[in-house]
Amino acid sequence: MQSENPVIADFVKLLNSAAGTIAGMGREAGENAREKAREIFGGLDLVSREEFDAVKELAATAREEVETLKARIDALEAAAKGE
Repeated sequence: MQSENPVIADFVKLLNSAAGTIAGMGREAGENAREKAREIFGGLDLVSREEFDAVKELAATAREEVETLKARIDALEAAAKGE
């Protein structure tokens, strides 16, 4: 059943317009927040996960080599003292 009252029809139109405006404001606020985040994080010098993992692997390899060389030096020093 539809109302013939023009006041109610105008009120419903007003509510529909307000809902559309509020939804538009929400979308615009979200877009502005994403743009601001891109500006903030875009200026940072961040590395990708792949780059981080590659450097981490290089560091682990270097650490192993250092331990190996330390053991060799210790053995050589012990041999030199024993002579």
